[in-house]
Amino acid sequence: MKKKSRKSIVKRLDIVFSLYIRLKNSDENGFCKCISCQKIQHYKEVDAGHFISRRHMSTRYDVDNVFPQCRYCNRYVAGNQWLYSQALEKIKKNLPEKLYLKSKQTVKYSNEDLESLISYYNNLLNHLN
Repeated sequence: MKKKSRKSIVKRLDIVFSLYIRLKNSDENGFCKCISCQKIQHYKEVDAGHFISRRHMSTRYDVDNVFPQCRYCNRYVAGNQWLYSQALEKIKKNLPEKLYLKSKQTVKYSNEDLESLISYYNNLLNHLN
């Protein structure tokens, strides 16, 4: 059997994690609120927006760093960072600063670690339904 590439494993994890974030923050009808502008849309119409960029692996799969975000805020206005930080501060005092500091840590996931995270988030998704 062919070994899965790291890139394909990360892509699968990104998909599962994004779905988990959007569904976890949705109401019983599948609607959620953009963390930045507060626009309400169906979970299929929003992104899982990262406060700290996905390039930082230490915060990429941190549920405190990722929330539903409308596509406009996430894709066209750089995540609407100021409003995002204000919303995070309301959720938990000093959360933006804590995430920033965490993003400076080096984290190297093995392929097995990534596969474990896929299983973990799939399991959480199963419990949401």
